[in-house]
Parts: sequence; structure tokens; C-alpha cells
Amino acid sequence: MPTPVASVPRIAVYSGTFDPFTRGHDDVVRRAVGLFDELVIAVAVAHHKKTLFSLEARVAQVRQATEEMVGVRILPFDGLIMDFCATQRACAVVRGIRNLTDFDYEAQMAAMNRKLRPQVETVFLLPDATFACISSTLVREISKLGGDVGQMVTPAVADALVAARAGKGG
Repeated sequence: MPTPVASVPRIAVYSGTFDPFTRGHDDVVRRAVGLFDELVIAVAVAHHKKTLFSLEARVAQVRQATEEMVGVRILPFDGLIMDFCATQRACAVVRGIRNLTDFDYEAQMAAMNRKLRPQVETVFLLPDATFACISSTLVREISKLGGDVGQMVTPAVADALVAARAGKGG
């Protein structure tokens, strides 16, 4: 009788700035959780962007939105996503694709990431059509102008956006 081989857990990384974490992000997370044994949500420090929310606030938003999901870890990260994947023993990177513009950008990033770490696959997931128009940038803009973003983010994130608009959060 052959010796059973220990199964290696399939770990994927879903990275982003998540400024803020939207219902579109949540939809991609829910889809990815069903495909992998563990999903690490990597919240980027994002030196190249001026974020509305601090890193700590963004990690807290993601943690609150995913607290009931099994097999999800949330970690901050800085640097190259492929280096982060190596530290997490990830076999895949998950990316949400809303449209052709996203696809063009993400395909180029996937090709570059393959050069850096060929053993890590990139998996593109399409959000539900109702979330395809949502982006963190648009959510921030709508909120900044006093619009209702309640259908685009969780109630906690909506409250944080109102507080940020009033100069009390972030």
C-alpha cells in the first residue's frame, strides 16, 4: 500500500489598497474562498498613493467585513506581491477584473509576476455584474461629494466615509 502524500494547502493572496473595501472586493473574496484552502488578504501600505484611510483603518475595515468567513487571514504588506506570496507559501494571486481596462492592466501585471515567481499563478475573478461599476476611487469621490454609497460598501465603511468627510476619521 503506498504511503499517503501529505496534502499541501492551496493558499492564495488577494492584494489591494482597499481604500475603502467595497462590496466588489467582498464579492471577489467570497468567490476566492471557495477555490482555495486559505485566502490571505494583503492590504498594501501603498507608498505610491495618498490614501483616505490609514493602513490600520483599512486592515480593520477588511477584518470587519470578512470576520465570519472561514479560511481568511488579513495582513498588511509592503513591497513586491511576489515576495509576499513567497512568505505566505501562496500558489496563486487572485485579482478582480471588472472590465477590459482592468484586464489589460492585470494581464500585464500577471505576466511580470510570472517572470518574478513562475510557480505562482494569477487567477482572474469576475465580480457579480451588480458590482462591476464599483471602484474604491468612485466610492471615495461619491462620498466626498455627499452621495450615498450604502449599496457599494458595508455600513461600517459607509460610517467611516462619513466620518472622514467630516474630518473625524481615517
